[in-house]
Parts: sequence; structure tokens; C-alpha cells
Amino acid sequence: MKKTVIRSLSLLALLSSICFSVGAQTGNNSKPAETGAKPAETPAAAIPTVAITATTTPVDLAKAALAAQGGEKFKLLKNAILRGSVDLYGPNSTQSVPGGFVLVTAGDKFRMEVDARPLFSFKQIFDGQQSYSSLPGAEMAPVSKFGMRLLTRFDEPGYTVTALPDKKKQRGFRVADAEGNATDFYLDPATGRVASFTFAFNGYNFGTEHKKFKEVEGVLIPSNFIQRIEMPQGAAFAEFSAKDIKINQAMGDDVFAMPN
Repeated sequence: MKKTVIRSLSLLALLSSICFSVGAQTGNNSKPAETGAKPAETPAAAIPTVAITATTTPVDLAKAALAAQGGEKFKLLKNAILRGSVDLYGPNSTQSVPGGFVLVTAGDKFRMEVDARPLFSFKQIFDGQQSYSSLPGAEMAPVSKFGMRLLTRFDEPGYTVTALPDKKKQRGFRVADAEGNATDFYLDPATGRVASFTFAFNGYNFGTEHKKFKEVEGVLIPSNFIQRIEMPQGAAFAEFSAKDIKINQAMGDDVFAMPN
């Protein structure tokens, strides 16, 4: 039972990189800047609203979602570094396992560390070609094929955008690639923000619900979000709260180096 809980919590923690990975390019070799200064932020209320109606087409919904994330600034985002706390719930459990997390994403590359000792701690790294996990078997969905990354690619050749039924007054659309990999998005019609998204991978159903956002240098970053994975044993949850968010930092490939 303990092994099942650890595996489900690990999958949830790894899913968080799907939230932020975008088509970034990292062209320098310097290490991440370690400074106490926070990036410029503006109140969430300052983000322009987008007119979405019952007749807005799926493609226009995707355009609205991309605009709400920051448009070209979101597409050109080089990297994101998030640090904060996480409460993890195993299948059919009402008792959380508290911990801390650090997430670094840069294009397809990511580094995720979760410390929820004494139950478990783990590290996951993908350098763009190969992956490392301190917990073998915790396979993660490719960040280039699912999640928020698809908002930057929905209008590229090989991608299709189709309608979904509305859900709780939220407008929905699906983005799929030529291989059939798909993510379902649901928007807040008042703002165009992605309220939630879901996808299926490797026999599991994954979902992310965005509760709060921060605008950092013109890019909308989820600061509080809930992730869910449906398993045969039941649903597991994780509640993430990012206390420190930095984007477009000086970063070298050694951040994603494999452990010896």
C-alpha cells in the first residue's frame, strides 16, 4: 500500500512541469541567478479580460487562452523556476503529506524535486533527451505533447482544435497533435484564463485546476493549483502553492545534468 501511495504522489508531483513548459530556447551557459529580488509583478486584476461568448469558436478560444497567458511573451518564455509548498493526498486518503517542491522548466527540459520526508523525497530530471528519476517507474507524460505547451502550438501544422461541451459555465476546447495526443482545456469566459485542463497518458487520467495566478513580467503563472490523477486504487491529489516564482533567468545546461 505504501508503495502505491508513493508512486501516485510521485506521478502527481511530476505532472506539475506540464503546467509551465513552453517552447523556450536556452542559449547561455551561466548558472541560474541567485538573487533575492523578485521579478516585476502586477495585480491579477490588471490582466485584460477577453470577450468570450456562447458562439466563440474553438480556435478563438485557444487564441483567447494564449492571450491571457501573455501571448508572445508566454510563447517566448525561456524558463520558469518555482519554489513552494505542496500537500499530497494518496488514493482515498483525507490526510495530506506536507512537503516542499522546486520546479525548473526550460522548453522540454525540467528538474523537479519534492521533499516530503519522512515518507519520501525524490528528484526527476529530463535534459531534453534522457531522463533520471530517483524513484524508478514514475514515468511522466512528455511535456512537449500535453498541457500548457499546446497553447503555443495550436495553430501549427499537424495540430487540430475542436469544441468540447461547456462545463460549469466554462468554455472548452481540445488541442490534439497528428499522433492523437490531446489536452482538453476549459476557460473562464470572463478572463480567457485556463481554469483547468485534462489529458490521458499511459492508462491514467490527469487533471490540473488553477486556483490563483501571478502575472510575472507579462506572463501569467499559476501560483496555486490542484493536480489529480485517476488510478485503479482511487484518485490522488496534490495542492501546490508557489511562494517564489522567477522567469527568464540566466541558466546553464548543468541545471539539468544527470546525477553520477
